[in-house]
Amino acid sequence: MSSRRRGRAGNRQPPPPDPRLARNYQLGLAMVRADPALGALDAVFCRSACRAAPAGGWALAESDGCVHANPERLAEPREWAWVLAHCVLHLGFGHLPAVRGDRTQPDRYDLAARCVVVNRFQQSHPLGTAPFELPESFPGGDEEQIAERFRRDGIPALYARCGAAGPEPDQRLEPWPYERDPEDWREAFARALTRTVSESMAAAGASTDRPKGPWDRALDWFVSSYPLLGGIAAGMTVVADADLARAHHISVAAVNAAAGEIYVNPLRVHAEDEWRFILAHEMLHAALHHADRRGARDPYLFNVACDFVINAWLLEMGVGAMPEGLLHDPELTGLSAEEVYERITTDLRRMRRLATLRGKGRGDILGEPLPHPSAPADYVDLDGFYRRGLLQGFDLHDRTRGTLPAGLVEEIAALAHPPLPWDVRLARWFDEYVPRPQPVRSFARPARRQASTPGIPRAGHYFPPEELERCTFGVVLDTSFSMDRRLLGKALGAIASYAESRDVPAARVVFCDAAPFDAGYLPATEIASRVRVRGRGGTVLQPGVELLLAADDFPPGAPVLVITDGACDVLRIRREHAFLLPRGARLPFSPRGPVFEMR
Repeated sequence: MSSRRRGRAGNRQPPPPDPRLARNYQLGLAMVRADPALGALDAVFCRSACRAAPAGGWALAESDGCVHANPERLAEPREWAWVLAHCVLHLGFGHLPAVRGDRTQPDRYDLAARCVVVNRFQQSHPLGTAPFELPESFPGGDEEQIAERFRRDGIPALYARCGAAGPEPDQRLEPWPYERDPEDWREAFARALTRTVSESMAAAGASTDRPKGPWDRALDWFVSSYPLLGGIAAGMTVVADADLARAHHISVAAVNAAAGEIYVNPLRVHAEDEWRFILAHEMLHAALHHADRRGARDPYLFNVACDFVINAWLLEMGVGAMPEGLLHDPELTGLSAEEVYERITTDLRRMRRLATLRGKGRGDILGEPLPHPSAPADYVDLDGFYRRGLLQGFDLHDRTRGTLPAGLVEEIAALAHPPLPWDVRLARWFDEYVPRPQPVRSFARPARRQASTPGIPRAGHYFPPEELERCTFGVVLDTSFSMDRRLLGKALGAIASYAESRDVPAARVVFCDAAPFDAGYLPATEIASRVRVRGRGGTVLQPGVELLLAADDFPPGAPVLVITDGACDVLRIRREHAFLLPRGARLPFSPRGPVFEMR
């Protein structure tokens, strides 16, 4: 009996494979083939008993156009779509050129850099979902620049395994095995992507009864023929309304980044190449966040400074033709908008007579969207749309058009790195100007471990009083009624956590509204409990600053942090200082120290 049972068990067939293995893969593959750009590449997908597939990952791509998928890997359909799209994009980005003869495999730095570039593109061209957790952002630059950076500084752990093959390379170079000429995967992908966008725009244009104006054809040109701004143009809307332009004094054009709208005056007559220049001008205003970069500067003069910079770039790039009367000065070429602003503010009378595309004395960067019947109900996310759109366009830009202006390349590269949170920037400011107290070793103060080893003397660590007095900072706190208590709590919490982590014992605090109140030295963790928002009148902070700087017990080298909502008097602080403001608040003067906006 037992022998028969053992014999039957030995002949038992293995369990059938999970039906989800093949079904999920086929559904994900169908999603990739349905994508107009990715499906246009003549790639071959291999899965059944594929020996070339990565054992520890999902799939890899070869230069002969074959994508090998792991038949034993279970993933959801959307995960397979992401994996297969990642592999196909390696072909489309030219990472796996098809040539005959022996091939040298890329090193690990090139492999990681190429996966970074592909993942960055997939963030702005989403298809499926990654089967593992990806970093929130990726470094800027092309493959060669990123690889060189990795060779110099090492590959960060975040980007070491962000490919489709897990711990193995997901790219493999093989000799071209066919008799026909090798495929140019990069050219095929570029043509497919351009054709797809052009067809989408043509379909959108055909769905409306309104005849296209020259501004519409100019916008279509960017989508189909100018990749650098094509991604931005695809998400922008041109509003050509003569009544709207007349009501808001728009001479030629203006832009609102939040609504993704460019407002043009249809009564102005310009050639189509001039409309290209005008639209590119407005798109760069929106994409480079000029409204947010203005800070406390004069809005109109900063708009003028940005116009000088953008027009110089567009002339250098040869985008359209600059209409007569726009701002351009060859002596300002190569300067940033902030540098141009510092120069033009020396002759305010002449600058006030200059005109933007909106007209004389009016900026074409609008702070609020203009109301009209077809206005969108929800506005786009600036960081999610403009940053990714411009970076994607930069990656796809055809370099045969000529090199881009160095200043524009620097600003696009800066967009690849999202800004640091305000509390991180505040902590870095503290690290730079507030020294950490240094402990002193002394046998006069035995260590805490002395009791466990009475026969071995051990020196203890302590902070001498003079060291603690040196390591401090001052806080001038606006306690007027207009201050937001919730934001005030966030500011004080950030200061307290910093002080505790850096062993700063106390801060010198002055409360201000209509008059200053000296609170003396307070432990950072107790500042919040001592705050009382009195609201006794207007905010006058200068007496509080003077009281703090004149205090005998406040070190001469200690920095000052001013926390206010911006509704205050003009401040003059004769030492290192910074301002902490709620988001969107503006100081009524040009600050000399850094300004941190609480989010």
